[in-house]
Amino acid sequence: QVQLVESGGGLVQSGGSLRLSCAASSWIARPYVMGWYRQAPGKQRESVAGLTSGGSTNYAESVKGRFTISRDNAKNTVYLQMNSLKPEDTAVYFCRLGKATMNLEVWGQGTLVTVSS
Repeated sequence: QVQLVESGGGLVQSGGSLRLSCAASSWIARPYVMGWYRQAPGKQRESVAGLTSGGSTNYAESVKGRFTISRDNAKNTVYLQMNSLKPEDTAVYFCRLGKATMNLEVWGQGTLVTVSS
């Protein structure tokens, strides 16, 4: 089964940028949806951004215009470019793969993003 490994988290000042990476252990056949989620302390996990195998994207209202999801098919990697970071963006960020045709859902282990004010 494919595995996902996130990286790129860290500590950044408010207004700064980070790029998260989610590397899949193997090639993923279409169709699929790759998504980034986050979970802040004491809060439920929420969707941040999604990218379908067809190239469609969607974003949470709170990150529109600041975050960009993209992929490099040659590297089996999905990215989340985060700009103009705010303290409220502080959370553990998770990558998720969904394949409805196979009833498959895979999560990464998460990477911590901390934004200081």
